[in-house]
Amino acid sequence: MPTIKPVSDLRNYGNVLEKVAEGSPVYLTRNGRGAYSIRAMKDEENFQKAEAMIRLISELNAGIRSAEDSGWVSEEELLTHLRSSRGRNNEL
Repeated sequence: MPTIKPVSDLRNYGNVLEKVAEGSPVYLTRNGRGAYSIRAMKDEENFQKAEAMIRLISELNAGIRSAEDSGWVSEEELLTHLRSSRGRNNEL
């Protein structure tokens, strides 16, 4: 069951922070509505990893759609592009 506290409870923030645990954030309300959450750092790291994975999957899906619409490149074209890109990056 989630822990929900009014923001005013932060006056005694030690008591609020004691309730925060991995997988169990504390939700803070303002005027009876959700306003903030406090979560363990491990949960924050997992959240950031999940966001990065979602962005990666979204970009991969966009690439697949583009390839299906415009056509796929051959392996040789890819290797040529990568080799030329590597040469340009080494010059920087």
